[in-house]
Amino acid sequence: MFTVSITRETMLVLSQERLNIEPLQPSRLELLVVSARSLFLSLSLSLSLSLSRSRSLSVCVESFLVAIAWRIKKKRGESRRMIGSFVESTDRFSAAFVLLLVLYCGSCLITIWVIVNMACSVGVDGGNGCVSSRSFPVPLALVLSCSVSFTLSLIHPLPFTLSRALSLSLSLFLSLSPDKDIIYICPFSGALKGKVFITNYRLYFKSADADPAVTLDVPLGAIGRVEKMGGASSRGENSYGLDITCKDMRNLRFALKQEGHSRRDIFDILFKYAFPLSHGLLLFAYLSQEKFEENGWSVYKPMEEFRRQGLPNDKWRVTFINANYELCDTYPTILVVPFKATEEDLRKVCTFRSRGRIPVLSWIHRENQAVICRCSQPLVGMSGKRNKDDERYLDLIREANGTAKLTIYDARPSVNAVANKATGGGYEGDDAYQNAELVFLDIHNIHVMRESLKKLKDIVYPNVEESHWLSSLESTHWLEHIKLVISGAIQVADKISGGNSVVVHCSDGWDRTAQLTSLAMLMLDSHYRTLRGFQVLLEKEWIGFGHKFANRIGHGDKNHADQDRSPIFVQFIDCVWQMTKQFPTAFEFNERLLVTILDHLFSCRFGTFLYNCERARDTNELRSKTVSLWSLVNSDLSFYQNPFYTPESNRVLYPVASMRHLELWVTYYIRWNPRIRQQQQSPVEQRYIELLALRDEYLKKLEELQLSDSSPNSSHLSNSSTPNAASPTQHITHLHTPF
Repeated sequence: MFTVSITRETMLVLSQERLNIEPLQPSRLELLVVSARSLFLSLSLSLSLSLSRSRSLSVCVESFLVAIAWRIKKKRGESRRMIGSFVESTDRFSAAFVLLLVLYCGSCLITIWVIVNMACSVGVDGGNGCVSSRSFPVPLALVLSCSVSFTLSLIHPLPFTLSRALSLSLSLFLSLSPDKDIIYICPFSGALKGKVFITNYRLYFKSADADPAVTLDVPLGAIGRVEKMGGASSRGENSYGLDITCKDMRNLRFALKQEGHSRRDIFDILFKYAFPLSHGLLLFAYLSQEKFEENGWSVYKPMEEFRRQGLPNDKWRVTFINANYELCDTYPTILVVPFKATEEDLRKVCTFRSRGRIPVLSWIHRENQAVICRCSQPLVGMSGKRNKDDERYLDLIREANGTAKLTIYDARPSVNAVANKATGGGYEGDDAYQNAELVFLDIHNIHVMRESLKKLKDIVYPNVEESHWLSSLESTHWLEHIKLVISGAIQVADKISGGNSVVVHCSDGWDRTAQLTSLAMLMLDSHYRTLRGFQVLLEKEWIGFGHKFANRIGHGDKNHADQDRSPIFVQFIDCVWQMTKQFPTAFEFNERLLVTILDHLFSCRFGTFLYNCERARDTNELRSKTVSLWSLVNSDLSFYQNPFYTPESNRVLYPVASMRHLELWVTYYIRWNPRIRQQQQSPVEQRYIELLALRDEYLKKLEELQLSDSSPNSSHLSNSSTPNAASPTQHITHLHTPF
């Protein structure tokens, strides 16, 4: 029969092959301990009942059990109430003693048989990245346990407390509804019967009939919505089941039989663990026990990054005014501001900028000293308020490199900026900021981007309609939005290259602002185009400066209709991919890194993209209790390296922001469609990889020969013959993250 298995997954063990993952098994020892504890409690309870005629001995035995129950319940008051209740009601045990003892002994015997079978089967490798379990006739044990618990609870609350632990241990590790068929409604292969395994991290499906088998591996964090499909009156084939909407461009449908209420069990489990924060549970990143050689949390150190840029200097200084997040609760603790600006100036400017996000330095050009500053909109309002401190502060930014005019890039369309005046926001007017030039970049807001990606998903999943593909793609406006973002970043980079400082903002400075500043830095600074440099860029511009990942992605939140949801970061990564396509030798990282980042943006396996700001991460002890995504990446850099990378320290990239040069990222958006073949490497690329591998082989042989000869120069040759870090060790064409 086909089963739905519920297991616990607290430790991830990655296999050597990066595109597969080893079984994530519950500890057999843990399994036996939990089950044995439940059995012990049940047997002890039966003993206590059998001795109920002897009040003193019964009180001693049950007092001991109360202590155990208190340890489980962790409620002292309830334990004391149980003891007092027992003393008053002991005599009532006599009437039902025989019946209860028989029921409990039967339940315990079945439990012993179940534990023996579980010890031999649970945790066995199913061979496909899941934990397989045999189907046991355990409903009888559960029914006995529950019925006895209910009966005893009418007499005394303690047995109900203890036997509930028995039911819990069984439901955690045994098959639910072992006689129910699970059917995956595959949009490509039709209805497929198989097994579904659910852990506290993933949903895994494997078909039983198809050859080759169809598998699904979906992190629960990537699930955006779970809905029941059909009802009691549904009569159509496969019309009763579950509809699952994922954040990674997938929709899943499972059909079940109406008998047995199996849908309710699966729905409850999925809904609970896919949205843990809505149920008072921890995100999976806090439960993971993964260990890596690299500590990803040490990738970005603000002071080291500022020193790399040549800061502080005589024009710019480092301030710790926000050390306790008192100036701005969504900014990092370390900020770089104009040297002449005092701490009091910063506090005054803070009152005139939305969310207190004052203009601060993000990047400085080493040669011409032009800077990219970021902030939020000024609080001008309908009355056109002015703030002399804010005006003077922007002048200090302009004077830092002697720019005649400071260019302010407002990412919004001008009509939106004007409309924001009604809510107290606005933009920098020419009359107030006479030494500044204001440019609107016409990039739309988060709601427009959300609807655009939704339209894109509709045309790429489940089926791609070839006859109207171009018109359908155009109707989504997705590539048009990509074009506007890249075009805006080009303008910022061009101004900086020309020696003019810029200030970039949108409404609150954590969405479009981050897109523009980080893309401009990728164009200007080759360091950010390296593997580790790109990690620093994301940590600095997105994570450090408070992009609202929790709100935009909805980690662990069941409210799928939240208007704060938006694919701003996905759009940014798409822009980066467009640049890698136009400059294939300029980036040290490959497409695989970008896909991995987006997959774990949703998965909640790592702590990197959790929460909205640095303050929230500190409050929730993210760095000490979770693992960074960069720990995974940096433990195997060769997997994410571009073999064509050619370092060029002073090259500025100017991508072509034209619809003719932009492409849909098929490898990401349409990767779940098996009918769309993954793009194969070109013969030139394949040959280049082969030559690099051959070179590495010869260098290794040369090193071995030098070592065997023990020549004086062997040390030098050994160092010079180290294989290039960009040399690939394996050829993988399908980009699927090993969740």
